[in-house]
Amino acid sequence: MWYFSKFFVDFDSYTYIYKDKLLRATFSTGVGEPEEPGGGDPGGGSGSCSIKVSSPSQTSVSAHAAMDPLATGVIQADERDNEQFDVLDGIPTSESLYVNVFGLNYLYQHEWGNMTGEVTYTVPVTKEYILKWTVPGRPSTGPDDPGTPDEPKEKRKTVRENIEVTRSYSYWQINNLEAYKVTKTEVSNYALPGEQVTITPSGYTPPTLTSDNSTNVNDHVEPARCEALDLGSETVSGGSSEPSLPNYRSEFESEAESSVGENRVKNDYVVFNGETIMSNGWVNETTPLPRTIPSPATMGRNVLYGHDYKISSTKVNKKDTATTGKIYYSLIPGNINGGSDKNFNVNGLNTVTVHTPTVIYADASDDREHNQKTEPDYNRRALILDRSFQIFMPTSGQHRNILGYGDRDYAKYIKEKQVRFPFDVYTEDKETYYFANTWITIPVHEEETTFYLPVWVDEGYYDVEFRTFAENAPSGATNQTHANTNLSHHIAYDTVPVDVIGRVYDFRVTDIADYNWETVFRTVTGSAEPTGASYWTGLNGIDGRPRGNSPLFTLPIRPGSHPLYKNAVLKTGYHFKFDLKTKGNMFGPGDSIRITPSFYFVSAKDGSRTKVDLYYQAGNRSYVKIGSSRDEVKRYVILNDRLRNVPLEELTDTALYKYDHDYTFDQVAGIGRTQFVRTYVQKMTRQKTPVGSLSLMELNARIRTLIGPKYDIPSGVNTARANAAVQKWYGEYSLPADLYAVKAGSNVAEYGRTHNGLSDKSDIFLKDGFIVVNFNIETIRNGNTGSPYLQYIEAPLVNQWVDMEGYARQVTDPYGRKLSLMDGDVVFYEADRSSRDDFRPMVTH
Repeated sequence: MWYFSKFFVDFDSYTYIYKDKLLRATFSTGVGEPEEPGGGDPGGGSGSCSIKVSSPSQTSVSAHAAMDPLATGVIQADERDNEQFDVLDGIPTSESLYVNVFGLNYLYQHEWGNMTGEVTYTVPVTKEYILKWTVPGRPSTGPDDPGTPDEPKEKRKTVRENIEVTRSYSYWQINNLEAYKVTKTEVSNYALPGEQVTITPSGYTPPTLTSDNSTNVNDHVEPARCEALDLGSETVSGGSSEPSLPNYRSEFESEAESSVGENRVKNDYVVFNGETIMSNGWVNETTPLPRTIPSPATMGRNVLYGHDYKISSTKVNKKDTATTGKIYYSLIPGNINGGSDKNFNVNGLNTVTVHTPTVIYADASDDREHNQKTEPDYNRRALILDRSFQIFMPTSGQHRNILGYGDRDYAKYIKEKQVRFPFDVYTEDKETYYFANTWITIPVHEEETTFYLPVWVDEGYYDVEFRTFAENAPSGATNQTHANTNLSHHIAYDTVPVDVIGRVYDFRVTDIADYNWETVFRTVTGSAEPTGASYWTGLNGIDGRPRGNSPLFTLPIRPGSHPLYKNAVLKTGYHFKFDLKTKGNMFGPGDSIRITPSFYFVSAKDGSRTKVDLYYQAGNRSYVKIGSSRDEVKRYVILNDRLRNVPLEELTDTALYKYDHDYTFDQVAGIGRTQFVRTYVQKMTRQKTPVGSLSLMELNARIRTLIGPKYDIPSGVNTARANAAVQKWYGEYSLPADLYAVKAGSNVAEYGRTHNGLSDKSDIFLKDGFIVVNFNIETIRNGNTGSPYLQYIEAPLVNQWVDMEGYARQVTDPYGRKLSLMDGDVVFYEADRSSRDDFRPMVTH
């Protein structure tokens, strides 16, 4: 065998070739046979050195590992470090989450084995010994026997001995080496897209590993140089006999031991992250203990970080949804003896509560300025018939007192807003009509919406319902008042109590029986054809907008009201006709208008005003106080009076409603609708209808017509009910011709007793001025006279007479007198003139 530059050991033949020389082990350990002088190896020695490397034994191990990544994680609301919600308490859908997982930036485990053994060197040692001695001669015995001289003797003996020399070796070998890099993490939670996200490392530098490993001892152990030894020669002198060989063993062993150097050894090779952990450099006999792979550090916060994970709006509310996670590591190249990719649970992941908020703190406009109720319900919003109103559905309000919730705007999370009225409504433009109990969708970002209340809606108390749906509301979702603070609900619900209220309005004087006023109201003297003139409360209509009439045609009728005669006012004894309107549920048989007159005296001299009591004379009854028990004068009204000019259509519509609604079958049995209408118009409406007395009038159903809308009524609405929703009431009033005014509270009887009786000229009677008739107007529903429903003037919240219709409380008459008026003043009567004066010939005016 030949091998260049290094060595080779064959354990079968135990042949060792070293540095281009072939050496063979002789395996002899005894003393070699002495050779004859001159024989043997010309170099003085023979044989070759042999080397035997024993199989190594593992005497110890060094094992280290970091195979638990200590993985933790968190799932929270974006943005990291500025979280808008605490997901433990709640986070809405449409918001986003971030996931952050932490763990060791690499894993490893390794085991280094300490391999030890011996190398046996068999060293052939040779030495020549020269033995010298002298054989004594024989003395001469005579001349003929010279004897023999001493004979020097010399003998060469070569000794060959195989001496064993042992040298130990120790090196480190890789039993196991594994290193892992982070590859990804997977985190699962109900709130995440697809309920799971995968995050791969970002900004991450994986570890590097370089290794070299061999289990062959020849790759780790390099024996020392070994050669046969020739110790030369040594002379051994003897005496007269051949000397013995000296004890050469110790010398041979010593020389052999000295001739063999130390083994050279080296470890396997490991470099981790550029750092040498196990060096493979050659050293003598024993290699150094390898180092340990450095402990891994926790990875940076951005390595396994994902964000903008939007929570789907399809996910319903759920509390404390569990979060699980895995972190994955893969084996990197350079591993030795095993290992496979690993995954580990991520610990400490928190739960997430999905809770999409919705709120509704609804309200409605309170039309206080048009609320004519005698006793307003301040706990309810007033909605007025035939007027628009607003509902308010803000998307802001109080929710749970947790991070991100509280009192704020929640429009982002609301997919639908709805309102439901228990009565019919129009949209503001009257283009769309909604029947009662219809859920009406309102645009989410529209906080104020205007509707219109049809005049035919029944008056009364109602509760308007409101609800807002969270964007994740499932079918069949339940509701909670104001806000879904309990996450089992997905709808916020609210109610607003309202009071639907009618109107009393449009009082006007339409005719005066005084002949001086005939042409004001009639186109021609003696004709029933009206001019269309009316004296209204003021210059405005029902809701305060200009009516279009001139200031001349406003109440009260006073000096200056006549278009031609500036001094013309009514004379006592003449009646005036009037009408007024109502809206609402004033179409029943028990409904009425109550008018309470009161009286004042206005001085013609200075316009001063005094409340008065009025007395009249009737037949044989003298000085009867109006409103006293002696006052028995009754008032009557004929609805279909020639000079009242009630339109036939009004009468017909009223008749039809009465036929269909006010009368029972028995009452109209055998009478058809057409016949009833004819009878009503031609007979019933021309009869005198009692309306009370001089001190109190009640306009009842017999002198009421129905004038509500008849056209463009939405399909499905009862047209008769719509027509009945607006009513017109007709009345008339007059003061007796023989009339006397005294300061209110005056004791007329006592005055007469102490002043020798009473006469027209008695000083107690006020003269040279005007008697003002003032009306207080109230509505009575269902005959409940003890609780008047609406007020024309005296309502706590609005004075329709003044606030809406623009009644002027101070005027200047044609004579420059400043008259202070009172709400409800209707007409001025002349205190000193009566209707009787018009029938007395040659009366000086």
